Amino acid sequence: MAEKKISGKNKVSGRKCPEGVFPAVRKNGEPYYRASLTYRRRHISLGSFSTPEKAHDAYREGRRLLDGSVPLKDYTAGSPLAFDKWVCLINFRDNGLYFGTPIYVGARMFTYYLSPSLALKFDPDDLFYYSSHRILRRGGHYFVADYGMQVSIAGRYGIMPYARQGRDYRFINGDSTDFRRENLEILNVYRGVTPELKNGQYFYTVRIHVKGNYLVGRYPDRLEAAIAYNKAIDVLRKNGVSKNYTPNYIEGLSPSRYAEIYSSVKISPRLYRYRPDIISRNSPQS
Repeated sequence: MAEKKISGKNKVSGRKCPEGVFPAVRKNGEPYYRASLTYRRRHISLGSFSTPEKAHDAYREGRRLLDGSVPLKDYTAGSPLAFDKWVCLINFRDNGLYFGTPIYVGARMFTYYLSPSLALKFDPDDLFYYSSHRILRRGGHYFVADYGMQVSIAGRYGIMPYARQGRDYRFINGDSTDFRRENLEILNVYRGVTPELKNGQYFYTVRIHVKGNYLVGRYPDRLEAAIAYNKAIDVLRKNGVSKNYTPNYIEGLSPSRYAEIYSSVKISPRLYRYRPDIISRNSPQS
């Protein structure tokens, strides 16, 4: 909401506001109070408050953090400052870096705090990105707002949409908050392909979604399974299915070898018979 600054005096009481507090008026005429401070020649906003007393409490808290040695673990819900502001100030104090997102920089990684009890770990190479993108959480998934859209952070690490932990990827050290690349192992990079273990050996089940999941086939080889999915897409398109499927990109395979596998790989006959206007005869198959 638009604001208009007013003098350093509280217009209600006529008294001068405490140090670090600046009165302002919203567009609708409602007064409020902004708290800010300067540290290492940087001006830092601490937020807006309903009373000068609350704003001054925030200012004093900010000073206490920056001028002392208060650790992050000492944060309590009763603090006049939000937790993410605690993180920003303490990181600035300890590391000389001020970010607008709740990041604390360590020696070989940095930590992004979503709350006092939930923090994500990242490689230093990701610092620029997350210092300008705020992470949101929905259920067990993490997103950033990018160009007006919510984008899953998992995609930055090769994890496909709808991938399942333990089946398509895993955290090597078992910590699902540790997104350092050395801790992520991608088990499956192909759409529609599910690796399954039976009698100590993997095989690959391929399904494609057409008003339900259709079984394409089961294959002993991952590449063969990925190409079978692509072949299923082509067959469905020829049959009039207009859904915008994304085929698997097979890296490092020559065109001639791809064509050889494509022509020989078998897919379910049900897909050849599928017509978008004849649903009852082509019910999904698991």
